[in-house]
Amino acid sequence: MLKSLYVSAFIAAGVGGLVVSVLHVVDEGLTSPWIGTALACLGPVGFFARAYAAPIARTSANMPLMLITGAAGTVLASVLGASMLSAPVAVAAGVGVLGSALYLFWYSRFSAPARVVLKTGEMLPDFELAEGGSIVRSRDVTAQAALWIFYRGNWCPLCMAQIREVAAQYRELAARGVQVFIISPQPESHTASLARKFDVPMRFMTDAGNAAARTLGILEENGLPAGMQALGYGSDVPRPTVFITAAGGRLIYCDLSENYRVRPEPAEFLAVLDRPGATA
Repeated sequence: MLKSLYVSAFIAAGVGGLVVSVLHVVDEGLTSPWIGTALACLGPVGFFARAYAAPIARTSANMPLMLITGAAGTVLASVLGASMLSAPVAVAAGVGVLGSALYLFWYSRFSAPARVVLKTGEMLPDFELAEGGSIVRSRDVTAQAALWIFYRGNWCPLCMAQIREVAAQYRELAARGVQVFIISPQPESHTASLARKFDVPMRFMTDAGNAAARTLGILEENGLPAGMQALGYGSDVPRPTVFITAAGGRLIYCDLSENYRVRPEPAEFLAVLDRPGATA
């Protein structure tokens, strides 16, 4: 619950701090200490704006530029005359340094799963998914090799970028006899809307109530940013997860994200599938 509240507050504080800073700079000029605050807020705001405007599937683990701009902005605000307890420095340090550090090293990272279910070499557990009003059991769709992607929902820009990457790679996967399942707990109407954007035969499925995610040990309770419930999303989401099964359902690759911003490259999937006997 804390992470859910935190990330929404962090984004709001960043945007609010940047707007207030710009207004002060316009009124007071370029010597205003608020210019440092604007720089500090620009790091996180710029990242989220970029993520939604030009979606990226992954970042570096620590994103040092965000912390550097936060620290530089805080120092600049104090150099331009603001005391350490003044509003410009407090906002710069709170958003650009403390807020960014919490986002990078706490919010973005997942704790170790309470139980690891997905293990290379093991058989895929049985679970159910919804597809177009019908129920599909995992054991009924494992006759051929498959790439499975559990994503948090259409609201997550990194998830959307990852799905676009896989869609662009679809012909290479199909040539290897691999079917692709894209799975989320969001309402089926949201999933149908996403499926219409892709002219490739990937199967977009719904994990109603996160039942499959719970079975697979990848459920993150209260992982939805606070306020997104108003758009129809549930509070619990799956940890971004990718796994590959050979024909028959044996797991040959598993990636349970430890950091939602750090995701496997598409070339990694092809490399796994090209190993001798991998999909048999």
